[in-house]
Amino acid sequence: MNKLLYITRYLIPFVIFIILTIFLWRGLTLNPRQLPSALLNKPVPQFNLPDLMAPNTRFTNQAFLDHISLLNVWATWCVTCHAEHPFLMDLAHTQTITIYGLDYKDDSAAATQWLAKYGNPYQAIAFDQAGKVAINWGVYGTPETFIIDSHGIIRYKVIGALTPTIWQEQIAPLIKHLQENN
Repeated sequence: MNKLLYITRYLIPFVIFIILTIFLWRGLTLNPRQLPSALLNKPVPQFNLPDLMAPNTRFTNQAFLDHISLLNVWATWCVTCHAEHPFLMDLAHTQTITIYGLDYKDDSAAATQWLAKYGNPYQAIAFDQAGKVAINWGVYGTPETFIIDSHGIIRYKVIGALTPTIWQEQIAPLIKHLQENN
């Protein structure tokens, strides 16, 4: 009887503590910016939205075919998007990749004013005022960036600001690989 009391009183709580410690330790080693995306290695979702800069023109998923491209989900109300924007402008000047935008849950007048003030790195910008298309892309918030191959397949996703470090270490090698294996 004393053995059973010892096991239930001390050993079982100790084993539960060890298991919880292992799970918590594992969680601390994960990178929150690398959330898995169900869309990786799948075609971009179908959509048809007005272009922010030319509302009578439609921006569709067909824009991603025949070239490697980058889709940046942004909004004027997003503080991190403001910090990311100068890098996108620099990237647009290098012309190493076609950059598209998805303006998420924003005001079109505010967005066009913002781009006039800070510059426009985008070839075209899908205006997703309701945010429904972004949901189909699996967007958690802004900014998020997708790398899409020439067949319209999503190959990479960055959650948070796109930085020179992320570009050099992760995206530039991927683009080189995609160009070589096209």
